Amino acid sequence: MLNTVGILSLILAGLMIWIGRSAGFRSFLSIGINFLILLLNIRLIAWGFPALVVTLLSALFILATTIFLGNSNDQSNETAFYATLLVLAVLTGLIVLLQGPLSVQGFGNENTEDLEGMSLLVGIQFQQIMTSTMLISTLGAIAEAAIAEATGLTELVKMGSDLTTAEILKHGFSIGHEIIGTALNTLFFGFFGGFLGLFIWYVKLNYHFAEFINNKIFVSEIAMVLISFIGVALTVPLTVIVIRLRAKALKS
Repeated sequence: MLNTVGILSLILAGLMIWIGRSAGFRSFLSIGINFLILLLNIRLIAWGFPALVVTLLSALFILATTIFLGNSNDQSNETAFYATLLVLAVLTGLIVLLQGPLSVQGFGNENTEDLEGMSLLVGIQFQQIMTSTMLISTLGAIAEAAIAEATGLTELVKMGSDLTTAEILKHGFSIGHEIIGTALNTLFFGFFGGFLGLFIWYVKLNYHFAEFINNKIFVSEIAMVLISFIGVALTVPLTVIVIRLRAKALKS
Protein backbone atom coordinates (compact mmCIF):
# COMPACT_ATOMS: atom_id res chain seq x y z
CA MET A 1 0.00 0.00 0.00
CA LEU A 2 2.79 2.42 0.94
CA ASN A 3 4.62 1.68 -2.31
CA THR A 4 1.49 2.48 -4.30
CA VAL A 5 1.06 5.79 -2.47
CA GLY A 6 4.72 6.59 -3.12
CA ILE A 7 4.37 5.87 -6.84
CA LEU A 8 1.22 8.03 -7.08
CA SER A 9 3.03 10.83 -5.24
CA LEU A 10 5.93 10.67 -7.70
CA ILE A 11 3.52 10.75 -10.65
CA LEU A 12 1.78 13.77 -9.13
CA ALA A 13 5.09 15.53 -8.50
CA GLY A 14 6.25 14.84 -12.05
CA LEU A 15 3.03 16.16 -13.59
CA MET A 16 2.98 19.28 -11.41
CA ILE A 17 6.62 20.12 -12.22
CA TRP A 18 6.18 19.31 -15.93
CA ILE A 19 3.04 21.42 -16.33
CA GLY A 20 3.61 24.13 -13.74
CA ARG A 21 7.43 24.31 -13.78
CA SER A 22 8.62 26.29 -10.75
CA ALA A 23 5.05 27.09 -9.67
CA GLY A 24 4.20 23.40 -9.79
CA PHE A 25 7.25 22.54 -7.72
CA ARG A 26 6.34 25.17 -5.11
CA SER A 27 2.78 23.86 -4.93
CA PHE A 28 3.97 20.29 -4.44
CA LEU A 29 6.44 21.48 -1.82
CA SER A 30 3.60 23.25 0.01
CA ILE A 31 1.68 19.96 0.17
CA GLY A 32 4.65 18.27 1.84
CA ILE A 33 5.16 21.13 4.30
CA ASN A 34 1.46 21.22 5.19
CA PHE A 35 1.51 17.46 5.76
CA LEU A 36 4.36 17.88 8.24
CA ILE A 37 2.50 20.73 9.95
CA LEU A 38 -0.56 18.52 10.34
CA LEU A 39 1.55 15.74 11.83
CA LEU A 40 3.05 18.20 14.29
CA ASN A 41 -0.45 19.49 15.08
CA ILE A 42 -1.60 15.96 15.94
CA ARG A 43 1.49 15.28 18.04
CA LEU A 44 1.18 18.49 20.06
CA ILE A 45 -2.52 17.85 20.80
CA ALA A 46 -1.67 14.27 21.82
CA TRP A 47 0.96 15.65 24.22
CA GLY A 48 -1.71 17.69 25.97
CA PHE A 49 -1.27 21.16 24.47
CA PRO A 50 -4.53 23.18 24.08
CA ALA A 51 -6.16 21.87 20.91
CA LEU A 52 -7.71 25.17 19.81
CA VAL A 53 -4.48 27.16 20.28
CA VAL A 54 -2.37 24.54 18.50
CA THR A 55 -4.86 24.30 15.64
CA LEU A 56 -5.04 28.06 15.16
CA LEU A 57 -1.24 28.30 15.02
CA SER A 58 -1.11 25.37 12.61
CA ALA A 59 -3.82 27.01 10.50
CA LEU A 60 -1.76 30.20 10.21
CA PHE A 61 1.28 28.27 8.98
CA ILE A 62 -0.82 26.14 6.60
CA LEU A 63 -2.53 29.20 5.10
CA ALA A 64 0.79 31.03 4.74
CA THR A 65 2.44 28.01 3.11
CA THR A 66 -0.48 27.37 0.75
CA ILE A 67 -0.86 30.98 -0.34
CA PHE A 68 2.73 32.23 -0.54
CA LEU A 69 4.21 29.08 -2.09
CA GLY A 70 1.29 28.54 -4.45
CA ASN A 71 1.32 31.97 -6.08
CA SER A 72 4.17 34.23 -7.21
CA ASN A 73 2.26 37.53 -7.00
CA ASP A 74 3.24 39.02 -3.65
CA GLN A 75 0.50 41.67 -3.60
CA SER A 76 -2.23 39.11 -4.30
CA ASN A 77 -0.71 36.76 -1.74
CA GLU A 78 -0.77 39.40 1.00
CA THR A 79 -4.37 40.30 0.23
CA ALA A 80 -5.45 36.66 0.19
CA PHE A 81 -3.63 35.96 3.46
CA TYR A 82 -5.24 38.90 5.27
CA ALA A 83 -8.66 37.84 3.97
CA THR A 84 -8.21 34.24 5.09
CA LEU A 85 -7.21 35.43 8.56
CA LEU A 86 -10.50 37.32 8.82
CA VAL A 87 -12.44 34.28 7.59
CA LEU A 88 -10.56 32.03 10.03
CA ALA A 89 -11.46 34.34 12.93
CA VAL A 90 -15.17 34.30 12.00
CA LEU A 91 -15.24 30.52 11.51
CA THR A 92 -13.46 29.93 14.82
CA GLY A 93 -16.13 31.89 16.66
CA LEU A 94 -18.89 30.08 14.77
CA ILE A 95 -17.45 26.63 15.48
CA VAL A 96 -16.94 27.37 19.17
CA LEU A 97 -20.56 28.54 19.43
CA LEU A 98 -21.99 25.53 17.57
CA GLN A 99 -19.91 22.66 18.95
CA GLY A 100 -22.10 22.37 22.07
CA PRO A 101 -25.52 22.30 20.33
CA LEU A 102 -24.23 19.98 17.59
CA SER A 103 -23.08 17.31 20.08
CA VAL A 104 -21.16 15.40 17.41
CA GLN A 105 -17.90 14.85 19.28
CA GLY A 106 -16.68 11.32 19.92
CA PHE A 107 -17.82 8.20 18.10
CA GLY A 108 -21.17 7.00 16.80
CA ASN A 109 -22.98 3.76 17.57
CA GLU A 110 -21.57 2.28 14.35
CA ASN A 111 -18.05 2.54 15.81
CA THR A 112 -18.85 0.39 18.85
CA GLU A 113 -17.62 -2.91 17.44
CA ASP A 114 -14.34 -1.37 16.22
CA LEU A 115 -13.69 0.22 19.63
CA GLU A 116 -14.35 -2.84 21.76
CA GLY A 117 -11.34 -3.62 23.90
CA MET A 118 -9.78 -0.21 23.27
CA SER A 119 -9.40 2.39 26.01
CA LEU A 120 -10.96 5.80 25.40
CA LEU A 121 -9.10 7.37 28.34
CA VAL A 122 -6.69 9.28 26.11
CA GLY A 123 -6.70 12.40 28.29
CA ILE A 124 -8.13 14.66 25.56
CA GLN A 125 -11.66 16.02 25.26
CA PHE A 126 -13.20 14.85 22.02
CA GLN A 127 -15.03 18.17 21.77
CA GLN A 128 -11.67 19.90 21.35
CA ILE A 129 -10.67 17.40 18.68
CA MET A 130 -13.90 18.08 16.79
CA THR A 131 -13.22 21.84 16.91
CA SER A 132 -9.73 21.23 15.54
CA THR A 133 -11.06 18.96 12.79
CA MET A 134 -13.68 21.46 11.67
CA LEU A 135 -11.16 24.29 11.46
CA ILE A 136 -8.57 22.32 9.52
CA SER A 137 -11.18 21.00 7.07
CA THR A 138 -11.97 24.56 5.92
CA LEU A 139 -8.43 25.77 5.20
CA GLY A 140 -7.96 24.48 1.67
CA ALA A 141 -11.29 25.80 0.43
CA ILE A 142 -10.93 29.31 1.84
CA ALA A 143 -7.29 29.61 0.71
CA GLU A 144 -8.21 28.61 -2.84
CA ALA A 145 -11.14 31.02 -2.97
CA ALA A 146 -9.11 33.89 -1.48
CA ILE A 147 -6.22 33.45 -3.95
CA ALA A 148 -8.57 33.35 -6.95
CA GLU A 149 -10.51 36.41 -5.79
CA ALA A 150 -7.44 38.40 -4.76
CA THR A 151 -5.51 37.68 -7.97
CA GLY A 152 -8.30 38.80 -10.28
CA LEU A 153 -9.31 41.85 -8.30
CA THR A 154 -5.75 43.00 -7.57
CA GLU A 155 -4.90 43.11 -11.28
CA LEU A 156 -8.13 44.99 -11.96
CA VAL A 157 -7.40 47.59 -9.28
CA LYS A 158 -3.80 48.05 -10.47
CA MET A 159 -4.86 48.61 -14.08
CA GLY A 160 -8.01 50.64 -13.43
CA SER A 161 -8.03 54.35 -12.85
CA ASP A 162 -9.25 55.40 -9.39
CA LEU A 163 -12.03 52.86 -8.95
CA THR A 164 -14.68 53.83 -6.44
CA THR A 165 -15.66 51.61 -3.56
CA ALA A 166 -18.90 50.71 -5.34
CA GLU A 167 -17.01 49.71 -8.50
CA ILE A 168 -14.54 47.57 -6.56
CA LEU A 169 -17.42 45.85 -4.79
CA LYS A 170 -19.23 45.28 -8.09
CA HIS A 171 -16.21 43.75 -9.82
CA GLY A 172 -15.27 41.79 -6.71
CA PHE A 173 -18.67 40.15 -6.39
CA SER A 174 -18.75 39.50 -10.14
CA ILE A 175 -15.51 37.53 -9.84
CA GLY A 176 -16.74 35.91 -6.63
CA HIS A 177 -19.88 34.51 -8.25
CA GLU A 178 -17.84 32.14 -10.40
CA ILE A 179 -15.46 31.24 -7.59
CA ILE A 180 -18.23 30.38 -5.14
CA GLY A 181 -20.10 28.20 -7.63
CA THR A 182 -17.00 26.16 -8.48
CA ALA A 183 -15.76 25.87 -4.89
CA LEU A 184 -19.12 24.82 -3.48
CA ASN A 185 -19.56 22.13 -6.12
CA THR A 186 -16.05 20.85 -5.41
CA LEU A 187 -16.79 20.59 -1.68
CA PHE A 188 -20.22 19.08 -2.24
CA PHE A 189 -19.14 16.29 -4.57
CA GLY A 190 -15.96 15.71 -2.59
CA PHE A 191 -18.09 15.10 0.51
CA PHE A 192 -20.48 12.67 -1.15
CA GLY A 193 -17.70 10.92 -3.05
CA GLY A 194 -15.64 10.46 0.10
CA PHE A 195 -18.56 9.08 2.11
CA LEU A 196 -20.33 7.03 -0.54
CA GLY A 197 -19.40 3.84 1.30
CA LEU A 198 -20.89 5.23 4.52
CA PHE A 199 -24.16 6.08 2.78
CA ILE A 200 -24.39 2.60 1.28
CA TRP A 201 -23.78 1.18 4.76
CA TYR A 202 -26.69 3.22 6.12
CA VAL A 203 -28.95 1.89 3.37
CA LYS A 204 -27.89 -1.70 4.06
CA LEU A 205 -28.63 -1.14 7.77
CA ASN A 206 -32.17 -0.07 6.75
CA TYR A 207 -31.90 3.32 8.44
CA HIS A 208 -35.00 5.47 8.25
CA PHE A 209 -34.57 9.01 6.93
CA ALA A 210 -34.89 10.49 10.44
CA GLU A 211 -32.17 8.15 11.73
CA PHE A 212 -30.00 8.99 8.76
CA ILE A 213 -30.06 12.78 9.12
CA ASN A 214 -29.64 12.58 12.91
CA ASN A 215 -26.78 10.09 12.88
CA LYS A 216 -23.70 11.46 14.65
CA ILE A 217 -21.24 10.50 11.91
CA PHE A 218 -23.39 12.03 9.17
CA VAL A 219 -24.15 15.21 11.12
CA SER A 220 -20.49 15.80 11.98
CA GLU A 221 -19.40 15.44 8.36
CA ILE A 222 -22.20 17.55 6.91
CA ALA A 223 -21.49 20.21 9.55
CA MET A 224 -17.87 20.37 8.37
CA VAL A 225 -19.01 20.78 4.77
CA LEU A 226 -21.52 23.50 5.67
CA ILE A 227 -18.89 25.39 7.66
CA SER A 228 -16.56 25.12 4.66
CA PHE A 229 -19.40 26.49 2.47
CA ILE A 230 -19.80 29.42 4.87
CA GLY A 231 -16.05 30.01 4.84
CA VAL A 232 -15.93 30.12 1.03
CA ALA A 233 -18.94 32.44 0.88
CA LEU A 234 -17.38 34.79 3.45
CA THR A 235 -14.07 34.81 1.60
CA VAL A 236 -15.46 36.82 -1.31
CA PRO A 237 -16.78 39.90 0.58
CA LEU A 238 -13.90 39.89 3.06
CA THR A 239 -11.34 39.75 0.24
CA VAL A 240 -13.12 42.64 -1.46
CA ILE A 241 -12.96 44.62 1.78
CA VAL A 242 -9.23 43.95 2.14
CA ILE A 243 -8.65 44.96 -1.49
CA ARG A 244 -10.52 48.21 -0.91
CA LEU A 245 -8.47 49.00 2.19
CA ARG A 246 -5.23 48.24 0.32
CA ALA A 247 -6.21 49.90 -2.98
CA LYS A 248 -3.71 52.77 -2.68
CA ALA A 249 -0.87 50.42 -1.78
CA LEU A 250 -1.69 48.16 -4.72
CA LYS A 251 -1.58 51.03 -7.21
CA SER A 252 1.78 52.36 -5.96
